[in-house]
Amino acid sequence: MVQKAKILLVDDRPENLLALEAILSALDQTLVRASSGEEALKALLTDDFAVILLDVQMPGMDGFETAAHIKRRERTRDIPIIFLTAINHGPHHTFRGYAAGAVDYISKPFDPWVLRAKVSVFVELYMKNCQLREQAALLRLQLEGGGGKSVLGDTKEPAGLLAELSARLAAVEEQAEALSKQLDDDSADAAAVATAAHLERKLTGLRRALDALEPGTGSGAASLPSQN
Repeated sequence: MVQKAKILLVDDRPENLLALEAILSALDQTLVRASSGEEALKALLTDDFAVILLDVQMPGMDGFETAAHIKRRERTRDIPIIFLTAINHGPHHTFRGYAAGAVDYISKPFDPWVLRAKVSVFVELYMKNCQLREQAALLRLQLEGGGGKSVLGDTKEPAGLLAELSARLAAVEEQAEALSKQLDDDSADAAAVATAAHLERKLTGLRRALDALEPGTGSGAASLPSQN
């Protein structure tokens, strides 16, 4: 069963959180509320999120300060942040948002369709990265265990296991390629395009590792791509 991605919604006004939930419910993912920057940072200690929607104007710790804390943590620094703001102070204010680590900066009232489309891109990228990590972890487990009972279900010979892993990786590669084409066609945000390119590089590294394990290609202990 495919696990749903978690989306963190951060706003001090309950009515704004309710509106965001109404807009994003169609994505059928897990929506997590936080009514302050402190509450958001606490949620990020225990859960992994595909994307964060962060209100700029909040009492106490505002959106800029919250984003700075998120980007300083190794666990959370790569999570995409979309800033939401009810006011527009011009280019300087927008630049401050990007400087704080946001991938996008949207002024209220925003188009629900546009917001949902932007969030869906980051959710899909997150899901592809999760699939890639699972494939790499599976391969590492088989290499370290030297065969035996496969976590895929049955006891398999190394050649059969490699073939099954290769087929699963091919499916992820195909989905990643389709996503990259979609981003190119839609003239998506540069951050989303860069994230997709990073995913493709990781897939290429895993494919090379699998190819190196094929009989007759040399060492059977090929190095696997980093998961950072």
